[in-house]
Amino acid sequence: MTRRAAVVVLIATLLPYRSAALAQTSWSMPTDYPQDSMPGQGVTVFAQELAGTSGGRLNVTPIFDGASGVKAPGMLAAIGSGRLVAGDVFGGIAGESDPLLLLSSLPFVTTSVADVRRLFDAARPSYEAAFEKMGVKLLYVTPWPPSGIWAKAPIRTPEDLRGLRIRTYDTTSAAVMTALGARAVSLSFSEAMPLIKDGSIDAVLSSGDGGAGRKLWDFFPIYTKLEYAFPLSFAAMNKAAWDNLEPDLRRVVERAAAQTQAKQWQTIETRLERNEGTMRSNGVTIVTDVSPELRRRASEAGAAAVESWKTRTGDVGRAILERYAR
Repeated sequence: MTRRAAVVVLIATLLPYRSAALAQTSWSMPTDYPQDSMPGQGVTVFAQELAGTSGGRLNVTPIFDGASGVKAPGMLAAIGSGRLVAGDVFGGIAGESDPLLLLSSLPFVTTSVADVRRLFDAARPSYEAAFEKMGVKLLYVTPWPPSGIWAKAPIRTPEDLRGLRIRTYDTTSAAVMTALGARAVSLSFSEAMPLIKDGSIDAVLSSGDGGAGRKLWDFFPIYTKLEYAFPLSFAAMNKAAWDNLEPDLRRVVERAAAQTQAKQWQTIETRLERNEGTMRSNGVTIVTDVSPELRRRASEAGAAAVESWKTRTGDVGRAILERYAR
């Protein structure tokens, strides 16, 4: 055999292995949240949908509670580089990679699930473009119930926030809470839990869903319904792995993602009522009588944060909000 012929044979032998490696028919899919949270439900449903429709050719193993070893702030970089094939990341954390992804957690922009869906529809092409620049393909989104404050005392007035050491979930919410007089720090839940347990944090900005999943009532028995934002989590996969799937498997993934997203939107409609029932049954007091003065100051701080976000995202961000407002 000539040397050239030997090289051709070697390449032909290796190509199937290279293709299989890129396709990665068995994936792990981590999330920073518990299995019974909205994102945990999402990765579970997605894995089940794939198992049921791919004939065993695609298998996804969900990993919960940040147990993959990849910290939430590094999730998108790990997916883009191929260290992970897929994963689910909270939008506020994803915003550290691209400020556009902070959109869903902007304060007081949405006031209902219907608003959240309209905002997502307005932003989806821009989201997909932002992810593609990172070498990532957006699969589906998970909506969260609105964010409030878990604490040891009610948060009714601006004075109740002054000096409060509060965990927030992105740079925007940290800026807003700081403007309101709190001592805010942006942390993922896996980073925050040790500080919550040792008493270094006085309060947590989160939804009832996140709080229920982490049993925050063990530390903070009072929840103030501030309805700060209805944020999203993003499920995504490595773009090269997507590109190297067989066309029929790409269709399977797309169908599974669409089915998962449809179920997540359906679930969120009743999630708030369920969360509040779970909270009350575990002794949580839910506060709704926030003072007009706190709402006014929060609205002003929120408006300043939205303007800052528009500056950071430029024409793209402004265009999304204009489409949403129509």
